[in-house]
Amino acid sequence: MEKQQILIVDDEEINRVILKEIFQEDYEVIEAVDGRDAIYKIQSRRNLVLILLDVIMPVMDGFMVLEYMQNHNLIEKIPVILITSESVGESEGKAYSYGVADVMHKPFYPYIVKRRSKNIISLYQHKEHMEQRLKEQEEEIRAQEKEIRKGNEFIIDALSSVVEFRSAETGEHTRRIKYFTRVLLRYLVNYFPEYGLTPSQVDKIARASALHDIGKVGIPDAVLLKPGRLTDEEFETMKAHTTIGCEMLEKACRDKSSEFYKYCYEICRHHHERWDGRGYPDHLAGDEIPISAQVVSIADVYDALVSPRVYKSAFASSTAFDMIMNGECGEFSPDILECFALAKEDFFNIVEVIKMFDFLE
Repeated sequence: MEKQQILIVDDEEINRVILKEIFQEDYEVIEAVDGRDAIYKIQSRRNLVLILLDVIMPVMDGFMVLEYMQNHNLIEKIPVILITSESVGESEGKAYSYGVADVMHKPFYPYIVKRRSKNIISLYQHKEHMEQRLKEQEEEIRAQEKEIRKGNEFIIDALSSVVEFRSAETGEHTRRIKYFTRVLLRYLVNYFPEYGLTPSQVDKIARASALHDIGKVGIPDAVLLKPGRLTDEEFETMKAHTTIGCEMLEKACRDKSSEFYKYCYEICRHHHERWDGRGYPDHLAGDEIPISAQVVSIADVYDALVSPRVYKSAFASSTAFDMIMNGECGEFSPDILECFALAKEDFFNIVEVIKMFDFLE
């Protein structure tokens, strides 16, 4: 096994000989006669675990070596013990400001140097081991979270597919809603930072949008699949899918304090609310409507317009855009409408891609 290395930097040979004698049994000792030589040896290091550094040297002094190490982010990785003949004072304070592990004064006692050096090496290696272990644990946690998320995505997509299968939709509605939602949220984050949405929240809202119509599994086929216009009574039955979906979520979710559940619930219940209070089921108006539901609401309306249904043909993308902007589909938040206008080409492109390919998120 390759020995660990200790670098001794001192222009006085007698000091190097004394220090080498202390460490050569347990370590491979490397010597440097000045700061420039030390930097070269540091650059050529293989397994360097400690530097014993003199202060006053020709060509380049010890502080210049410390400055080099600090500039190259080495001072936290390789411990440095500064050895000086100066009394305690300004130099010692300066040394610690560079991040040295210890300062020893000449003349030094070999057994003290050896003990303090071994303690420092052990401390730094333990720290490095802990950092590496933490990094590995973080990677393991991320991998587990990725697997859990994949499982959750599968369950969400499966539930959404049940709704799409029952309502005779194309099977791509959920994916499109998720993508439309993500696009709108991107513009909202960029142009309306006052909403304070983080990347994590954007991701959760986009994923939660897939469950916006989950309550339709509780709507009778006679209403859900009716090819013509619904009667007032049938429309009231259809509107119940918002509250039915929330009841399903409440029964299925154990952690109702989670942010993802909150978004699922908001979107499921309020994606048919309108800015002027004429939506359902709670007739919320303005900012009473959660921003998550506001975004999904306009995405859902747009997709319903550009997609064929049993009761209608698909509208052209430009026609659907104009209908929403002109208020023909209910009133939406001015901020969300502005984002929708900014995302116009993105929405059009998504629709065109879907026509040509099996759309995948």
